[in-house]
Amino acid sequence: MVRVHAYADDALGDHDAVGLADAIARRRASVTEVVDAGIARTRQVAPRLNALAAECFDRARTEVTDPRGGFFAGIPTFVKDNSDLAGLPTMQGTDAFAPAPAKRDGDFARMFLATGVIPLGKTQLSEYGFNATAEHPRLGPVRSPWSTGHTAGASSAGSAALVAAGAVPLAHANDGGGSIRIPAAVNGLVGLKPTRGRLPQDRMLRQMPVRLVADGVVTRSVRDSAAFLREAEKVYRELRLAPVGDVTRASRARRTVAVVTDGIDVRATPEVEALTMEAAALLESLGHRVERIDQPLPASFKDDFLVYWGMLASAIITSGRVEHGRSWDASRLDGMTHGLDKHCRRNLHHLPGAIARLRRCGRLAAELHATYDVILTPTLACETPRVGWLDPMQDYETLMDRLLRWVAYTPWQNATGAPAISLPLGTTAAGLPQGMMLSADVGHDRLLLELAYELEEARPWPLLRDA
Repeated sequence: MVRVHAYADDALGDHDAVGLADAIARRRASVTEVVDAGIARTRQVAPRLNALAAECFDRARTEVTDPRGGFFAGIPTFVKDNSDLAGLPTMQGTDAFAPAPAKRDGDFARMFLATGVIPLGKTQLSEYGFNATAEHPRLGPVRSPWSTGHTAGASSAGSAALVAAGAVPLAHANDGGGSIRIPAAVNGLVGLKPTRGRLPQDRMLRQMPVRLVADGVVTRSVRDSAAFLREAEKVYRELRLAPVGDVTRASRARRTVAVVTDGIDVRATPEVEALTMEAAALLESLGHRVERIDQPLPASFKDDFLVYWGMLASAIITSGRVEHGRSWDASRLDGMTHGLDKHCRRNLHHLPGAIARLRRCGRLAAELHATYDVILTPTLACETPRVGWLDPMQDYETLMDRLLRWVAYTPWQNATGAPAISLPLGTTAAGLPQGMMLSADVGHDRLLLELAYELEEARPWPLLRDA
């Protein structure tokens, strides 16, 4: 396996974002040094990982002279290329239209920048975030820094690859079927999908019939994920949700944990199942009550999610010319986008029922969490696939069969709106990270962070540099 990282004896060092903010506050590092180090590291690893969609290095250097306030003031980062960042195009992981710079920051980016971070550019994703690996036929694959022959996961592949490789300590990600948690699991990172509505979203995501997508970040430490939510709440508060607040340590409360290894019409591989039961045993050794249960999802869930996903592809294809004008060329969309569109059109009569059932998923989850505080599953059902295994240009039925055999756990929380976090608690025999996922009831993001702190302390995970 070829591994790629940029850790060095520079201003970034091996700091996470909280540690870096402290170093800047104590004048052990300057914002100029930190940003320059982030740019140098990105230049070193991004071409080998194909992680970068667009850069704004010169703009970032001008911002160091007048950095925004906020806890993360001066911390370099990236915004995923499906969220508007003023002055840069938003290409959604495709080359089906001619890019034009965004005139203003999107709602998420505006909040993110208000925490003080300095963006160095935008990161690559799968086309419109549909596939669980970013492997566009012309834009090329995003590769894992743990093994460049393997995918970096998706759709937040570029962000996760750059954070894992040490270019920046945290980066924007979002999740409509697992795309914060999947690349976190693949790249040895922490990936928290917050409760629906916890953070602001760009207009297009807010207008979905079922709001599957949640924005957040991928990080290397639990405290960075916790600090990000704390700082985000200072900028934006969803008053219908209890605040997360400042989570800095584990809770003394012992939790009831249900363990599920059956996915959506699939079972985890023996290796992944064994790693999941090791995580369950760790929780039990820490005093939590652990019980193994059968997969609780309704039988209709997979088909409902897939036809809804297809509806989103159909909407993009239908509206492309209106939104992008003469530059729109649907023939340049990848095979998965076209396959999802065709799937939806063949099953259009099922769509109203699918939407209704997806909207009811939150009630089913609430019933489950009346008995169990937390659900533990593997984040993914098998080891990280090699580049090409989920090639979006292969036969659609083959692609979808492979995709659903890998992504068998994460979509449920997108339908319910509940929070879920992937932690790098497992390592396969081949030496690749294997994430474990914890989910809780709607609004219980704090509970997950407290439990994550406890697991991080009990079983620390290595940086890529040290693995």
